[in-house]
Amino acid sequence: MMEVNSTCLDCRTAGTIGTEQDAQDGASQGLTSALAVVLIFTIIVDVLGNMLVILSVLRNKKLQNAGNLFVVSLSVADLVVAVYPYPVILIAIFQNGWTLGNIHCQISGFLMGLSVIGSVFNITAIAINRYCYICHSLRYDKLFNQKSTWCYLGLTWILTIIAIVPNFFVGSLQYDPRIFSCTFAQTVSSSYTITVVVVHFIVPLSVVTFCYLRIWVLVIQVKHRVRHDFKQKLTPTDLRNFLTMFVVFVLFAVCWAPLNFIGLAVAINPLHVAPKIPEWLFVVSYFMAYFNSCLNAVIYGLLNQNFRKEYKRILMSLLTPRLLFLDTSRGGTEGMKSKPSPAVTNNNQADMPANARSLRLSRRNGAKMVIMTRPRKAQIAIIHHMYVKVQLLKIAPLIYQYLYCLLIYTRIYQAHFSFKRIQVLFCNP
Repeated sequence: MMEVNSTCLDCRTAGTIGTEQDAQDGASQGLTSALAVVLIFTIIVDVLGNMLVILSVLRNKKLQNAGNLFVVSLSVADLVVAVYPYPVILIAIFQNGWTLGNIHCQISGFLMGLSVIGSVFNITAIAINRYCYICHSLRYDKLFNQKSTWCYLGLTWILTIIAIVPNFFVGSLQYDPRIFSCTFAQTVSSSYTITVVVVHFIVPLSVVTFCYLRIWVLVIQVKHRVRHDFKQKLTPTDLRNFLTMFVVFVLFAVCWAPLNFIGLAVAINPLHVAPKIPEWLFVVSYFMAYFNSCLNAVIYGLLNQNFRKEYKRILMSLLTPRLLFLDTSRGGTEGMKSKPSPAVTNNNQADMPANARSLRLSRRNGAKMVIMTRPRKAQIAIIHHMYVKVQLLKIAPLIYQYLYCLLIYTRIYQAHFSFKRIQVLFCNP
């Protein structure tokens, strides 16, 4: 009787353990799928958004200033992770482990660190630039002329490379299966981890905080007319640019602070703190940091009118490639040349008003009548807009096919995970 009872007890215990294991496997697969979706979205928005930022500055002379040179540099830093490290992380997620070897692991970790530290230093440089522009405007042109700005930019990236090289000597670039990434291992050396967090995160963000606090104080004083000695008049554009970069800084701090403070706490007291940190919190903090690389371009488009207009022009121009690299500093249609109208020989036609001639030309080739009573640039813009609509109608089926293929791939991916789960259940009864 005791044997039967003990056997039943063992069966119940095994069943309970199996149920818990299945639940853990299901939760792990759900988290893995969520990470893959977040990473795919981040890569797409990162590449498209930061390419828009770079093209906007290259095309529009109004955006070509010392401050935006660092903005372009920040976009390059964000692009680095989307080009190589994030795709290999996706491969590791789909393969359920790292299969690319140690060389790819080291390259991925190096580029990841280069992007992160480059972003921190570029955000610091942008804050210093804004501080000098608003708080020390009389000396700004000397401090940030063309030559010195390029020197500052070069120094920013030299410091970034110097900061990332010691990882190869410490051996801190390792694969972490929890996040499917080759990244900085916080547990290799406590003293080195503390130094990295302080030098690469706390000190730069303290400098940025000081700069933006001084700017906020000055803006409030000027607004309430406390500072009568302030010579420069702050325009709404200046304030809007400052607000844009301030939001970029805040989002960066919010996205990266959890990971850095977790690493700092673990490095200070690894025996007591490390076991208390749940795995999901560690994973979420990492992917919050990864997600930050796609946010900056979105913020520029939402808060900066010049960037927003240039984004629209670039997206419209993608359907007419000859317009893509035109200088749009003086308007969206600047530089576009139109064919001269045929000579009018009839006296009545020669005396015809410009509006009527435009109406006559709009009926040519049997096209629908469009009353074009606007200036020539406006007419060209309208024609261009109509052309874009036609092109959008042409590519709509291609977009539908792409989404359909993506849906099929997602279904296959889900079926793959379901098959693996069934395999585990049958092979390990």
